[in-house]
Amino acid sequence: MADPRIRQIKIKTGVVKRIAKEKVVYEKEAELQKNRIQRIKDEGQDEHNIRKQEEVLQESLMMVPDCQRRLIKAYTDLKTTLETEQDLKEHEEYITAEQVLKDAEPQLPAIES
Repeated sequence: MADPRIRQIKIKTGVVKRIAKEKVVYEKEAELQKNRIQRIKDEGQDEHNIRKQEEVLQESLMMVPDCQRRLIKAYTDLKTTLETEQDLKEHEEYITAEQVLKDAEPQLPAIES
């Protein structure tokens, strides 16, 4: 039977990967929404529509710090797991996990990198 530590590394790697991707999506969505609001304002559309679009923007912006907190926690968890499981360095999942950590670093705040 496969080593349960490998399974944990694989799960934690997936979590870091998903949250990092989620954060990028929310940031892109917020940027698109800002552009949409500006276009609506330039077109002179009614104030109610503009307010509704700004609410949507605020919802997207609120999700970014939430993703950030979850990413820091998942990143730290995976990194700690890899540090304690050095004997698994040769496994494909371990190598993949190291790469995912490296790929996620740009999504972390400057103090974490």
